[in-house]
Amino acid sequence: MESSEYGNLDRVERLHWFYEGKRRIVRAWIARLRPLAPADTLLDFGAGTGLFAAEMARQCRALALDSYPESLALLRQRLPADQVLEPAADGRIPRADASVDCVTALDVLEHLEGDAAAVAEFRRVLRPGGLAVVTVPASMRLWSDWDVSLRHLRRYDRASLAALFGPGWQVEHLAYVNSLAYPIVWWLRRRRGDAAAASGPRAEDRVPPRWLNAVLRGQFVWQGTWRRCRLPFGVGLLLVARRTAD
Repeated sequence: MESSEYGNLDRVERLHWFYEGKRRIVRAWIARLRPLAPADTLLDFGAGTGLFAAEMARQCRALALDSYPESLALLRQRLPADQVLEPAADGRIPRADASVDCVTALDVLEHLEGDAAAVAEFRRVLRPGGLAVVTVPASMRLWSDWDVSLRHLRRYDRASLAALFGPGWQVEHLAYVNSLAYPIVWWLRRRRGDAAAASGPRAEDRVPPRWLNAVLRGQFVWQGTWRRCRLPFGVGLLLVARRTAD
């Protein structure tokens, strides 16, 4: 991300319907499929400001990994130094094979040239039966200056995300999320196509009024935690996969 984006994110993510809702959805799927105990280890890959890792540290040993200096500075404010990790020079996660119970990557893979290599690392560090929970932005039709400012390389569809989790994984859930907001987001992204709109303030940088924030969060979490929801479009994708035994 651009350096300024870390400040934007740190300012709004605790309350903003999208960021708070995403954390609620991920916590719900972990609790459903791989409940974590204090002795278990969760690795938040691409941890950003560290808010999610800090929340998970209340119930397990939470490790936060990132490579950006701005992120690492924020992570060290929220977590003990031994729980903040940087990837090795070759991109490997500095953890032993089969040493982690859960890996989360919340809107991270779209930043990486080697998204398949990152998923291979998730599998390496997970214990058999361990869980990976991944969120990514969906639909290249929504591509806009927002993606550029966040240094996204791509937005995914179901097929491209599923292709990363082939042999060695059992996909427990794969679905579009935030589908009800799709028409509004599409309109806003198209409106920002001109220079004047692109230079103005972005909705993602402001917490909406309390009532609207609650409504948007509610529909987001409702759809994201509903196992049978299979709408064919959405602003994002959620994948939950279990590492199979060798």
